[in-house]
Amino acid sequence: MAIMNVNPTRMEMKRLQQRLKTATRGHKLLKDKTDEMIRRFITVAEENKRLREETEQELGKALASFAEAKSITDSRVVEEAILMPSRAVEITCSNRKVMGIDAPAIEIKDNGGELYPYSFLTVTEQLDSAVRGLNEVVIKLIKLAETEKTCNMLAEEIEKNKRRVNALENIMIPQLTETIKYIKMKLDESERSATVRLMKVKDILNN
Repeated sequence: MAIMNVNPTRMEMKRLQQRLKTATRGHKLLKDKTDEMIRRFITVAEENKRLREETEQELGKALASFAEAKSITDSRVVEEAILMPSRAVEITCSNRKVMGIDAPAIEIKDNGGELYPYSFLTVTEQLDSAVRGLNEVVIKLIKLAETEKTCNMLAEEIEKNKRRVNALENIMIPQLTETIKYIKMKLDESERSATVRLMKVKDILNN
């Protein structure tokens, strides 16, 4: 490990010892934070996985019902039946703190309205099922987007923290330790040289 280019003085050693103390404390705090972020990431990732599986399953069922409706009913009738949506949701996007990260927080408000924007006389039960399924799955899609974005942000922050921890652990702390050791060695050498000189001077004076 390369030694820092500093003057081997007691003042410099004291300054470096303070830096080493700060770096060691920072390393521990960052490592603890990274461990907690990994734990939180696993929790969010599991929730994301559950939501994705449910969403894909429900979306598949809804699309299958829609395809079946189109196969047994005239396509134009189906398209006209769902052309004008009569139900709306209001989405409010904000931020929430997750381990110091501004993660997205999406609030969904159902403004009500008729679920089926058509007459039951003109369409089949399969279209009802498709519309009902798509209405339910759209909420999960929004929540899935929220958890997925949070996962990505946590993963990026974990990677940054790991780089900082590695830099402290493998570069800064060893470099400071070696430099302090080098200064101490130089100071000890100076003290020994000064002692030897004093002893020689004393011998000369005594003679």
